[in-house]
This record gives sequence, C-alpha cells and structure tokens, in this order.
Amino acid sequence: MDIATARSKRLFPTNTQPVPMSRWLFSALGTTVGSKYVVALTGLALTAFVIVHMAGNLLIFRGRDALNSYALWLKDRGGLLWAARLGLLSLFVLHVWLGIRLTLRNRAARPTRYAYEDTVQASIASRTMIWTGLVILAFVIFHLMHYTFGLVAATAPNGVNYLDLEQSLSQTSPHDPGQRHDVYAMTVYGFRNVPVAIAYIVAQLFLGLHLSHGVASTFQSMGWNSPRWWRVIRFIGLAIALPVVIGNIAMPLAVMTGAIGGDVK
Repeated sequence: MDIATARSKRLFPTNTQPVPMSRWLFSALGTTVGSKYVVALTGLALTAFVIVHMAGNLLIFRGRDALNSYALWLKDRGGLLWAARLGLLSLFVLHVWLGIRLTLRNRAARPTRYAYEDTVQASIASRTMIWTGLVILAFVIFHLMHYTFGLVAATAPNGVNYLDLEQSLSQTSPHDPGQRHDVYAMTVYGFRNVPVAIAYIVAQLFLGLHLSHGVASTFQSMGWNSPRWWRVIRFIGLAIALPVVIGNIAMPLAVMTGAIGGDVK
C-alpha cells in the first residue's frame, strides 16, 4: 500500500469507550439475522433440557426408589435448581417472543398471500412452527400448574392430593419408606387422570413436530447447512425428536395401561 494513501491512525482512536454488551445485545436482537441466531441458540439449549428432563423422568420405569432418589438429589441442590429454572424460563420466554416476532415480521413483509402457494418442499412441521410453539407454551404453563404449583388435583384414595406440595409435605403417607417425597406416586396419580394423560400425549406430538423442524432449521440459521446436506440435517432433526416423543409418551401410557404404578394404591 502506498504510504500516501494509508489511512491515518487518527481514524481509529484508541481511547474510545467500548460498546456495552447490553447495547450490543439489544442491537443484535433488533435485527432479523440476530433474532434468528438467538432463536437457534435458545432452541438448542431448550432441546438439551428437554432431553435431560426426559432422561430423569424415565427413571420411573426403574421403580419408586430410582425416581425418588433422583428427585431428592435435585431437591438437595435447591439453589442451583432454582437458578437453572429461572435461566431456562428466561431462555424459553426469549425463544417464544423472538419466534413470534419473526413470524409477524415475515407476514408483514408479505401482506398479500400468494395466489398459489407452492408448499411441496415445505413440511407440515415447518408450516406450523408458530402454532406448535404456542401449543408447547400452553403445555408448559399447564405442566407447571400440574406438578410445580399443584393446581391440578391428583387425589389419592386416602384423600391426599399428591400434587399439592403444601398438603403432601404435611402428611406421612405421601412419603416413601425412605421418608423421601414420593414423586413416583405423585406421577402415577397424575397420569391416572385420563384427560390429563391424553393432554400430555397430544402435547408431546406437537413437541415432536416443533423439534423435528426446529433442530434442522437451526443449521440453516447458523449457516451450517447446504443443499447437499439437507437430507442429513432433516434426519438429525427427526432422530432427536422421535426418541423425545416416544420417551415422554411412554410414561402416561404405561400408567394408564397399568404397566407401571401397580404398587401405588
């Protein structure tokens, strides 16, 4: 480069204040590309949580001791557990908010629908992401009301509502022989309510649709895809979504059919 044409260092002052991370983050969230990145990353984090959460719950198939021991292990880490819950809730709210905003932006950019929509390449999952996402949001709210806040009753024959934490902790019957809170019995009584169990099963089908396309579209949002690898990417989405659906549906089905929970009267 010619010295005469070299840019002066005065154009690059060294004593300027760096851009605050919060300002950078909000600036990125204001763009479509930045929003897609955040939706992809929060989606990956939430997918990892769904898998870990399912793996812990599947301990119900190993019996009362296995599931209650796992629940006690989580309870003993109360501070970390609540920090994780608040973090996941923040990620979930951000994921939902940005997803809805991106959908509304896309529709605003094309206010007039095509006279003929070529949806041969678009799967049902990709065309219903906003709706499956809203169903999952409703399910998460119901799930918290059911097992966290005890607002959905699951009354045992002895009159104790196993999902009412305040009531159950004041009784001796909802505890197992090891004096641990009987999460196993709580789950069994919860899924013996057939409408509730069916609601869980339907919600998992919507979750599977959302995950199958969401995982695949993450590669696109992050710029990791290509037409050559699209079939492989779609397979990865299905390979993650299908075990989650099967695992989560297996639990209410097993309770309703009596495959597990026979030792809970």
